[in-house]
Amino acid sequence: MIDCYYYELMTVDPISLTILHRRLQGITEEMSLVLRKTAYSPNIKERADFSCAIFDTQGDMVAQAEAIPVHLGSMPFVAKPIIRMFQDTWQSGDAIITNSPRSGFGGTHLPDITLLAPVFNNGEFTHLLAARAHHADVGGMSPGSLPAQSTEIFQEGLIIPPVRLYIEGKENVDVMNLILENVRTPFERRGDLRAQYSALRLGVRRMIELTNQELDWDISMMQSELHRRSEETTIEKLKSLGTKISSFTDYLDSDGINVDDPVRISCKITLPGNGTIEFDFAGSDDERIGNCNAPFSVTQSACFYIVRLLVGDDVLTNAGCFRPVHIIAPEASVVNPTPNVATSSANTETSSRIVDVLMGAMNKIIPWPSSSQGTMNNLLIGGIHDGKPWSIYETIGGGTGAGPSFPGTSAIQSNMTNTENTPIEALELSYPLRVREYSIRKDSGGKGEFRGGDGIIREIEILSNATITLQTERRRISPWGQGPGETHGNKGINEIFELTIKSDSGVETFEWRELDSKVSISNVKPGSKIKISTPGGGGFTYG
Repeated sequence: MIDCYYYELMTVDPISLTILHRRLQGITEEMSLVLRKTAYSPNIKERADFSCAIFDTQGDMVAQAEAIPVHLGSMPFVAKPIIRMFQDTWQSGDAIITNSPRSGFGGTHLPDITLLAPVFNNGEFTHLLAARAHHADVGGMSPGSLPAQSTEIFQEGLIIPPVRLYIEGKENVDVMNLILENVRTPFERRGDLRAQYSALRLGVRRMIELTNQELDWDISMMQSELHRRSEETTIEKLKSLGTKISSFTDYLDSDGINVDDPVRISCKITLPGNGTIEFDFAGSDDERIGNCNAPFSVTQSACFYIVRLLVGDDVLTNAGCFRPVHIIAPEASVVNPTPNVATSSANTETSSRIVDVLMGAMNKIIPWPSSSQGTMNNLLIGGIHDGKPWSIYETIGGGTGAGPSFPGTSAIQSNMTNTENTPIEALELSYPLRVREYSIRKDSGGKGEFRGGDGIIREIEILSNATITLQTERRRISPWGQGPGETHGNKGINEIFELTIKSDSGVETFEWRELDSKVSISNVKPGSKIKISTPGGGGFTYG
């Protein structure tokens, strides 16, 4: 923080500050529009599974688009080391690529690839821009790169340490070819990576235009003031909650390997009354052999998300909001694992459960909604059709939790994600699939004075040999509600309609069977169907 005495002497024009904030925000939104309009894969151009942000020269976030919380909360973890590594050598037009959750590079899981570009004005480094997007395949042991039974990160796809993908505006062909040779869908990957770079180039251009305008603005000083004001407002909001301590524990269904062994996540929230907040995850399970291990950047994102909910919309979202936050996550635990463990489902499923835990703890401090569906219902399908590999990734919405004065919302993504659905037309046009049902799962939300939101039913027919992977949660443990009665939301259900051979007659026939939370099924025949019934949110009843 800049010395307070300096601020007492400084004249700050609040109108100019507001204009600057809106301009920076607008640049991130325009970057997002370019990325979406130029992307190739349905996951990015239709579902908007990406995020854009602007950082100052210290790697502190100054603006972000309204996008994916689990992306945005973890981006500072990649911005700061990138600046340290490249600030003495990078040039205008450069773009750094990385997806690594290892060695402190701020990744979440391997499909989330981040491109970062420096902004120079008159030869001086002024900002760092970032565009992170979920790529529908980055290699690994199953299509979509979220294998259900991975036991180490090396099975989950190509790990990209920070390296230049663009050098002074020209594509680094060697690096691009190395990436494309290790993925199943190189045409899509090249297109999506170029879309990310296009977004960065637009952002760089807009930032230079902003700094070259004939305004008597010290943008660096004004950004520091925006940070200070956000920090100050957050401190006052946290002080208003008083001195409180609260704990909560919830569980993942499993790690995908030991399917009958739930994964414990615990957190104690401490509000000491001085405007800070502490999240202590002592008591959470040690890291697991399965892929539920959340890199610390993911755990941080969940905590930051809760703080944003606490302080409300009148606080500008930037690095200042999160300075009063302290996080204790035991090393080698499921919320802060060692570098080589499997992590693929943690970005979606473990982050969702961490939020449920934090919301449960907050319920003991202030009125707070019940649990939402607590999963992103990841569905991945891929194979080879007409001689070409294909791979689709999507998440499926569900119900949100009811609160003390309102019902939950049905059929929507919540908490750590903010993506849209894959339109049926786009899915069927792009892949050998046919959607048989897409509907609201009636009465799946928890009961109560205020009902939880309902989930979704999505049934897809497979038209070509394929591998199917499900990375889901809340199939064994229901979303929790509040109050007496059946306030819990309905658990989700995964089912497959597949060709089986009857043991008594030897006749082949298609039959439905239920699947666990996390499975990968290879050699799925044409005519098979996958049906996902997502969980409802918890209900709310006083008393």
